[in-house]
Amino acid sequence: MLNAFNSKIQELMPILTPLCVVLGVIFHNIGGHLLFLVPILFAFMTFTGSLGMRFTDVKVFKKHPGAILFVILFLHILMPVWAYFLSSFIFDDHLLVIGFVISVAVPTGVTSIIWISICRGNFPLGLSIILIDTLLAPFILPVILDALAGEAIKLDTASIILDLIWMIVLPSILGLVISELRKGRVKEMSQMLAPFSKLSLFGIVAINSSAVAPFLTDITFELIGVILFVFILAGSGYGLALILGHLLFRNTQTVTSLVFLGGMRNIAIGTVIAVTYFPPKVAMPVVFGMLFQQVLASLYAKVVNKYQAKYEV
Repeated sequence: MLNAFNSKIQELMPILTPLCVVLGVIFHNIGGHLLFLVPILFAFMTFTGSLGMRFTDVKVFKKHPGAILFVILFLHILMPVWAYFLSSFIFDDHLLVIGFVISVAVPTGVTSIIWISICRGNFPLGLSIILIDTLLAPFILPVILDALAGEAIKLDTASIILDLIWMIVLPSILGLVISELRKGRVKEMSQMLAPFSKLSLFGIVAINSSAVAPFLTDITFELIGVILFVFILAGSGYGLALILGHLLFRNTQTVTSLVFLGGMRNIAIGTVIAVTYFPPKVAMPVVFGMLFQQVLASLYAKVVNKYQAKYEV
């Protein structure tokens, strides 16, 4: 029953995620009082996502060091720089620019592994990159945020690092330890928790969406521009990963993995950081990023299938 429920939620995610944004905005008075739940929900999501991973997944680094380094640089240098300069050119608002950069500077999304599996990518490579990037996030993301905010916004970097360790590193290590103790036989536990993990995601989206409610009371050209730019920026992550992956690696399985690792983002952690440490307007581009991830992933799955048909040996 839980498996069927989980499959149905997974199928409806492109619809349910935007719906949660709308509900969060409508009931923003309630969401504002539930912000304390977000770190707990996110820690639970991270724990559930790490079940089934093993410390041995890191060994893939020996086989694919170039691909792993490429993804880390792509996620945390290339895309943030691309977002910064492009958004600065289009929007004369430093808070929005910070939001756009946060939306692409966060770690790769755990759900990317689902699309890698569906599209016949390199599954072990995907797992290893998710694990490595997740564990590096608490140390990479604060550096990016501090450099981005500059002197305009004073950040409590130590608190950000501690929050990321609590929400990402510790739950990941707990999940990895359980997987190791049970020798990877945690499929039943993972399947049981999977639907609750997705419900936690919807809760995070709805609660954090309440922070941007004041900016959605009136439909303005700026609001429409932000939504369109978020869509373009999110789509460019998949596209650039495909182009650069093809030029650098050629192997279709590797490129397939890079497309979804480079396009998907752990947007939930971005919303937590944006809402907690920045003015509310910063959260706008981050929250809107949740609207398009699954839709874009499904579109690029078709692109990847055509790519494989053309270049697969």
